[in-house]
Amino acid sequence: MRVAVGQFSAGMDKAANLERIASLTAQAGSLGARLLVLPEGGMCDFGRPNDDLRPLAEPVGGPFVDRLQHIAVRHRVALVCGMFETVPGSSRIHNTAVVVEPKLGLIGVYRKRHLFDAFSDRESERFEPGEADSPILDVGGFKLGVAICYELRFPNLFQDLADRGADLVVLPSAWVAGPLKEEQWGVLARARAMDNTIYFAAAGQVGGRYAGRSLIVDPFGAALAGMGEAEGVAVADLTHERLREVRARLPLLEQRRQGAKRDRPPAYI
Repeated sequence: MRVAVGQFSAGMDKAANLERIASLTAQAGSLGARLLVLPEGGMCDFGRPNDDLRPLAEPVGGPFVDRLQHIAVRHRVALVCGMFETVPGSSRIHNTAVVVEPKLGLIGVYRKRHLFDAFSDRESERFEPGEADSPILDVGGFKLGVAICYELRFPNLFQDLADRGADLVVLPSAWVAGPLKEEQWGVLARARAMDNTIYFAAAGQVGGRYAGRSLIVDPFGAALAGMGEAEGVAVADLTHERLREVRARLPLLEQRRQGAKRDRPPAYI
């Protein structure tokens, strides 16, 4: 399966952002991609730290996701994209990623569980964490799991997805730039792929405060495609043969599952 990552700078105008998404999807489709991963906050940007995003948030059955479905159908490309989702009765909203498939429509929803309360940001002041695990979805014959941006720093989340059968984990992101942040992004992305012998595809926002550098990594940690700071798409081919080859040479998943089942003696201090 050919996978694409697409990066752009989302503003506060949802219609303009959808135009950019449609353009990137057309570009990915013309390159033969069957799946396009788009950034966190693709629906609209986070704005200033004190901006109230509730008036911009939508339910997953709202017009933004409906438009994504039309784009997916038109270009025959499955889409993963970040949005802000309403939470009825709450003063906060969800930071959500949706997965839309051309024939089946909306097939997956994941609400960010680990919020970005770090580097002087306080995402939890405006966002409510999700409670459900990421679904494992069938896209193009691959088992796909979803995480969002800051969750790249939580290896147990990726381990759980791999142990539940994920071949590929996608990460919509708006990775904030800063000293050593870009280097950490690349190291963590390759580590999550290698730790779990999975494919990994991450799409980031660009412009202003964001680092960009969208990338696709193979199960042995090799970068298959990557971008810098410009808007656009990058593509790479994923194969089950490569997954089998890497997992035969490095049987981490099998060993980890065996270790979890093994009876262990009590520890002594």
